[in-house]
Amino acid sequence: MPVLWLILIILALAVAGYFAGRVRALSSAGGSSRNLHSLPNYYGWNVAMKVLTPALLALVIWLLAQPFVVNSQAGSQLSDAAIPEGSTLGLVMSDVRRVADGLDLAVSRGLMGQDEASALSADATDVRARLAEAGVAVGSSVSPEILRAAQTYRSANATGGLLMTVVVLALAAAGLVFGVRQSNAEFRARNAVEQGVRALLLAAASIAVLTTIGIVLSLIFNTVEFFRVYPAAKFFGSFTWSPSFGGGSELGIWPLLWGTFYISLIALLVSVPIGLFAAVYLSEYAGPKLRAWAKPLLELLAGIPTIVYGLFALLTVGPLLLEVFGREGLGWMQSGTAVMTAGLVMGIMLIPFVSSLSDDIINSVPQSLRDGSYGLGATKSETIREVILPAALPGIVGAVLLAASRAIGETMIVVLGAGAAARLSLNPFDAMTTVTAKIVSQLTGDADFSSPEALVAFALGMTLFVMTLGLNVFALYIVRKYREQYD
Repeated sequence: MPVLWLILIILALAVAGYFAGRVRALSSAGGSSRNLHSLPNYYGWNVAMKVLTPALLALVIWLLAQPFVVNSQAGSQLSDAAIPEGSTLGLVMSDVRRVADGLDLAVSRGLMGQDEASALSADATDVRARLAEAGVAVGSSVSPEILRAAQTYRSANATGGLLMTVVVLALAAAGLVFGVRQSNAEFRARNAVEQGVRALLLAAASIAVLTTIGIVLSLIFNTVEFFRVYPAAKFFGSFTWSPSFGGGSELGIWPLLWGTFYISLIALLVSVPIGLFAAVYLSEYAGPKLRAWAKPLLELLAGIPTIVYGLFALLTVGPLLLEVFGREGLGWMQSGTAVMTAGLVMGIMLIPFVSSLSDDIINSVPQSLRDGSYGLGATKSETIREVILPAALPGIVGAVLLAASRAIGETMIVVLGAGAAARLSLNPFDAMTTVTAKIVSQLTGDADFSSPEALVAFALGMTLFVMTLGLNVFALYIVRKYREQYD
């Protein structure tokens, strides 16, 4: 049974359980809700939760676990001879899944029966022809082992789907019966529902934590694997970035870190003053009418896709800088792709991150501080400089931190605006690249995933993670040191 239909059946049982729980609770109380411990709705929601929670939880776990079990059973049908030289088990298993999907498609279109698909001849020519009739093109020949593994894959998938349907519906039905039997006048339905909602909220809050843990663990494991095949001393001690998919790579991280910091620094030099000045003007000087349309218009910059900023850097800002600082101008710039190009455009992109957050923080400063400053004879500019900005400093630091993290993690503007050269240079008009851009390029190359040229992406990601974590810790220290407490 398709998963969507299974979910619809579970929802239908939950709805039926909701009304059944209400009716049974009222009937046990003589038809009067005053004799119930909780409101009738709580009894209905208790039954619905008893139906939904175990059934959906089992469905999710089954859908996550079944592919691993099925792939393991199908992979056991493949010997070492079935894996061509230079290939991997994963690539062979993709062929197995393609053949299995082709057989399922042929059965669904009536080109062959279930028994025929399960007992299909191992003749490679016959298999490719039959799959071609169903509209599935198989580039390589289908060996007997791959066909046998595909048939095992289909059989295990079908068996797993049937068992999943039985188990999930049985849990839903059991929850329905149990919940309805609980629905009596003495049952504390409200307490049960509130505990269930609390558990749901706790699970939702845990998703972010578990996701972060999963990301960190995946980075750690693959980084350790990278340092097993490439020495850490060379990675952190070399000033040359020269990957070679044929071997003999020199993977020094310092040119990438320098490009990341250089471009981020220029972006912050553009975005922080402009964003902060814009926030001060909008919060302290602009009238209500001007603020009503100016702030949303400024925040529209945050909604523009980064690929659009990258094209703007490539087609507009780069040629404009080249015309001024290129060979026909000052002679400092060789091409339109440079650190300055990416930094300027990235700074424009970061303005709303700084201005919007800083504006909210400045507006949260108590009005009594302003009134006290004015009462002592200070002007508006003196009040802003000596009272409001120091009071809002922790929030402004947080806004700058967010902008810095956004700049460090940017990719598309760097790829299109800064170039792909990994070099150490102080000239802002030279082409450079960043850590994030190289992560993308290394994972989309032609190297095997177990090679240093591919695994280096995880070491780069881990280094970037540690750097941003240190930046967050430092910003937290600054915020706590200069935090102001107001009544």
